[in-house]
Amino acid sequence: MKIINQILLFIVCIANQLVAQNTQNIHGKIMSVSNIPIEGVTVVIEKTDYYDITNANGDFTISNVNAGDYKLVVSHIGFNSKTIDMSVTKGNSITLKPIYLKEAYSELQEVVISGSILSKTPNAAKSGIKALDLPQSVAIISQQTLETQQINSLTDILKNVNGLYIKGTTGGYQEELASRGYSLGSNNTFKNGVRYFNGMTVETSGLESVEILKGSAAILFGNVEAGGILNLITKKPRFDFGGKLDVTFGSFNLVKPTFDVYGSLNDSKTAAFRLDGSYASADSFRKYVSSETYYFNPSLFFKLSNKTTLLLESDYTNDYRTPDFGAGIINYQIVDLPRDQFVGVKWGYFDAEQVSVTATLNHQLSYNWNVTYINSFRHYNTDMFTNGRPNSGGAAVQEDGTWQRNLQRRDYVDNYNLNQLDFKGLFKTGKVKHQFLVGADLENYKTKDTRYNSLTTANNNGQAYYDEINIFNPDYNNFRNDIPNVDKNRLTSTPVSRFGIYVQDLIAINRYLKVLAGVRYSYQDTKSDIYTYSNQSTSITNLYDDALTPRFGVIIQPTNHISIFGSYANSFETNTGLDIDGNTLKPSLIDQFEVGIKNELFNNKLFLNVTGYIINNSNLAQPYLGNGNTDSNIKELAGSTKSQGIEVDFTAYPLFGMRLMAGYSFNEMKYTKSNTYVVGSLLRYNPKHTANLSANYTFESGTLKGLNIGFVSTYFGERFAGRSFRITTPNDDRQLIPLSDYFQLDGTLAYHFNNKFAIKGKLANITNALNYNVHDDNSLNPIASRNYSVTLSYKF
Repeated sequence: MKIINQILLFIVCIANQLVAQNTQNIHGKIMSVSNIPIEGVTVVIEKTDYYDITNANGDFTISNVNAGDYKLVVSHIGFNSKTIDMSVTKGNSITLKPIYLKEAYSELQEVVISGSILSKTPNAAKSGIKALDLPQSVAIISQQTLETQQINSLTDILKNVNGLYIKGTTGGYQEELASRGYSLGSNNTFKNGVRYFNGMTVETSGLESVEILKGSAAILFGNVEAGGILNLITKKPRFDFGGKLDVTFGSFNLVKPTFDVYGSLNDSKTAAFRLDGSYASADSFRKYVSSETYYFNPSLFFKLSNKTTLLLESDYTNDYRTPDFGAGIINYQIVDLPRDQFVGVKWGYFDAEQVSVTATLNHQLSYNWNVTYINSFRHYNTDMFTNGRPNSGGAAVQEDGTWQRNLQRRDYVDNYNLNQLDFKGLFKTGKVKHQFLVGADLENYKTKDTRYNSLTTANNNGQAYYDEINIFNPDYNNFRNDIPNVDKNRLTSTPVSRFGIYVQDLIAINRYLKVLAGVRYSYQDTKSDIYTYSNQSTSITNLYDDALTPRFGVIIQPTNHISIFGSYANSFETNTGLDIDGNTLKPSLIDQFEVGIKNELFNNKLFLNVTGYIINNSNLAQPYLGNGNTDSNIKELAGSTKSQGIEVDFTAYPLFGMRLMAGYSFNEMKYTKSNTYVVGSLLRYNPKHTANLSANYTFESGTLKGLNIGFVSTYFGERFAGRSFRITTPNDDRQLIPLSDYFQLDGTLAYHFNNKFAIKGKLANITNALNYNVHDDNSLNPIASRNYSVTLSYKF
């Protein structure tokens, strides 16, 4: 410990030589006229490269300013800018009086913003650290992008982010995410910082922005996959009165009205509200497939005192649609079927509902310190009854196209509660600045998974299937359409308790060198209670896991617009099964190394970021093969995988009113050690190459003023589905299914007039590209064919 302290002291001494001795710091706070702190305000010393961005408490600090007379320029979207004259004298740091900005209501129309991307503060970072200071890759999709690209799904959102992709759409009722080779399930998907169950489609009309933190986030959120997290930010209350009404019509009989209204609840502007929602009804490019979705997102904001605020949010989605597992794979080969051909039962349904209620209490303890408490409850349930998946449960599609369809039914309930307390602030030790976070979270899950019997000879009059069809020539008129009764098979109840405590510090040793360090302790208790209805038996197991997950990063900033970083982070993955001694299997620990550079160039007109990473899972759980064991529940930490890649992000504003975004990613994930799979073989679903390019231009003057045109293009590289060959299985016939690469192009057009009315149009998949999302070999879903939508909009 003494040696470490000496090293740190030496680093501080050397680093301080880089800074002039006659420099001072400028502290301040930016507030709205309603006395609410404003986050994300840009504070610049005119004609210099000195600047800062306010944190969630409205605070900013500009360090190491030489003595002299300056103009301080304060600006933020939706507010009138302000310029302040000030003098800095030798040896005297300055703490300014609060600076108040007035909301510019007339300026809140759709404009092209060229503000600093890297100076934004991701909410998911918890501690108010701006993107430039985070030693990891960060992407923030703004509301402007959501609107100009007329985004309607997660798939649309991810067209703006390289390296984060849809790996499958099992049944057509969900969008399964992955990043850097790792699946991003419900543990890695958040809405307003609270875990969101992503087993259903996400309604995007209520989103204000989307944050993606790539790489490890385990120190902040505990048991998350190594690839990154997705945080969906919903629309928040506003004190000015206004709103918008939209109605969208489109291909496949799409009808979708949306509404959004907000305003103050009292004259003193201490309480505000927002209510937005939508309804959507649509068919599909697939025959007999349809959907209906209801969405509501109410929220309230209360200024309880000058130092205390309370935000109440609720989010409700009900999605009812036809499950569609496709049936176009025979012997691990994709067969040529018409794109619109549906071979599921026409009466099948997937009925999903998710509702959450969240309270966020924020209290300003002092000028530099605040505490945030979050309490959230989420309920999710699904009822699915449809045909079984092709090529599963013995229902393989034969060479001639014959398929004996069986049935599947499942009820699933997930109740989730989060209590989270974060204490964060700024302080100094000598000349070293600290942005400090300490927090704790307690999560409780209660899930109930009810499975039903499929049809067998014993319960279906001697016939072990529902009916028989031919996928090459489905006779829709003679499809069996009755809905038989099926009995419950088993109920699995899984209560999970998870506790974590974490501490993190961003240490600014001087203007050029910062260190981010922290650690988290997580404890998880998982109980599984399986009740079998046929013999009324119960099986109970308990798993107890705990892990320490450290994080360390170094950030070098030669200027205020360039950040070079390197980081190490560790995360863990819980495992099911037992070891050879009958004990519960320990978690797999995953090491992640990341380096990169973030650049803001040409006065925030161009942003170029490059990131490289290596992720090693050196103790992957695999079946134990010793002593002739055949029990797949007995495992050992005997496998290893390695994911490595590079990501490039580019954003530019070459002309006033124009924005260009582009990106490229390369990822390769392989087995580096395995007693089950071929060493060196690739893991499934992960494209080696992805790329994106989009452009958008708004005419700001002349006869075409108010016209906006744009396009979004994406490239999705080759990858594999199917089933990986097992070297331990004699005569194993499992095969991978190669999926070809494809390019997709969307175009958008919008015209705004009188600052109130707008008409928008979108043509998606202009080239009518055909490709597939495939899970194993039992859910093959073609991407949507060429389609259009038209939206009429009114703002008030």
